[in-house]
Amino acid sequence: MYRVNEIFYSLQGEGFWTGTPMVFVRLSGCNLKCPFCDTDHFAYTEMSASEIVSQVRSCGGPCTRICLTGGEPCLQADAALLTAFHDAGYTVHMETNGTRPVPAGVDWVTLSPKDQVAGLTGNGTVVLERADELKLVLAPGVDPSAWEAFPATWHFLQPCDTAGQMNTAETISYIQAHPIWRLSLQTHKLLNIR
Repeated sequence: MYRVNEIFYSLQGEGFWTGTPMVFVRLSGCNLKCPFCDTDHFAYTEMSASEIVSQVRSCGGPCTRICLTGGEPCLQADAALLTAFHDAGYTVHMETNGTRPVPAGVDWVTLSPKDQVAGLTGNGTVVLERADELKLVLAPGVDPSAWEAFPATWHFLQPCDTAGQMNTAETISYIQAHPIWRLSLQTHKLLNIR
């Protein structure tokens, strides 16, 4: 059984796949506590892998891409869940803080490290050695230069939304001075969708 916070169908709002239809499976629970987190990690429904696939199919219709997110999906995602998705014809994306190994079979890994976040609770040490994309939130205390050499195909820098205040200008200035980075915005919030 898996603890599922929510399952919903929308467009990917961040990073490389921005604008792509995707079913989001938000797993409950995280080993970190970031001061800007917007997820209730204590709300969940226990579901089997087949129940999750059934709900994904029901809400996503023809969409064949899912994103495992959280919380921290690596606390729960395992071979059985990934096999259930693949057997049903889904491509599996995962967004992880990178503090736990990613199970084999994930098709696209987005690393969103939190190790430098001021006010972080928990051990944010990243154990991943590579990712398809690195998406770094420019939160207080974060130094993007520490992540520029990380082996990822894409490096995205995203403004931090703290209590409705975005540091977008600071993020753009940093990217202009360090062109390894690309801008990632939370376009789902700009469009007022989930």
